[in-house]
Amino acid sequence: MTTPTKQPRIELAPWQYEIGGFVFGHGTNIPVGDIEGLGSPATRPQDVDNPTGDGTSPGQDFYGTRTLRFEAGIKTPGDPVKAADLLARLELALDDPAARIRPDGRHVLRGRWPGHRTRRMYGRMRRAEATSTTTAINGWIPLDLEFVGTDPRWYDDELSTLLLGLDQAAEHQSPDRTVDQTLCAPEDCHRADPDDRPGWITNHGNVPTWPSIRIHGPVTNPRVWNTVTGRVLELRLALRAGEWVEMETRPSTCWALRNGTVNVANDLTPPSRLDLFALPRGRSEIGWSGDDPTGTARLEVSWRSAYTAL
Repeated sequence: MTTPTKQPRIELAPWQYEIGGFVFGHGTNIPVGDIEGLGSPATRPQDVDNPTGDGTSPGQDFYGTRTLRFEAGIKTPGDPVKAADLLARLELALDDPAARIRPDGRHVLRGRWPGHRTRRMYGRMRRAEATSTTTAINGWIPLDLEFVGTDPRWYDDELSTLLLGLDQAAEHQSPDRTVDQTLCAPEDCHRADPDDRPGWITNHGNVPTWPSIRIHGPVTNPRVWNTVTGRVLELRLALRAGEWVEMETRPSTCWALRNGTVNVANDLTPPSRLDLFALPRGRSEIGWSGDDPTGTARLEVSWRSAYTAL
């Protein structure tokens, strides 16, 4: 039995979109006309009516889903067979049980606009309808596509990662001064560059984003923090060599699992809030500590820069 190979990611040109390996938009056989829903996502206002008079008391305005509706069409002039094949490929791309049936499953919509790199949104494809087959014999099938983003943010298609050992001392290029070297004046001495510190991370987007965190043992009582936000994640447990703990911080999918199966959320200390451990926009620094006599424990942080728009 052969091991299935992971399909390479499809590179998109400006004005192109992709879901489940199905590419549509400019330069393809599925041109897109109008797109609705690229503005601000729908809000869930928490206003409260005034029980004794006119008006309401404004509450918090949370974002709801972001619904994108594509007015598109399959265009293969004089080739109805190819048009029917493209329609079948679209339906197959959306018929993914991992995204469609599992409660935590999501479709990934990727898109690119001029001047930007490819970005992605997570949600569900709710509609992929051939609105008419009257002109299918001529190779033209109009489509109505609707994607509901359960998370209204757009994310960088490129995944950023950071790997840290417990020894986070900066590595200096110049050697230490030896005993036969003369002392130097303060303005002439070599100084460590703050950028050498290995815990720097950058969210290139314009809104905070949610990291995924994995701690590889052996380590006891690991503690992870962000120096800018002051948020901390601390676990009261011990990991042996070869074991790991993975933590997801996205509010809709917050969990902490040991070796991918055992729930260890109860081992988090009271101040440790997964749903608040966001990476701010711009640059910040991640640090961590724990007890590891071998010096082989590792912290792995992965994230995608987050944006308000495509």
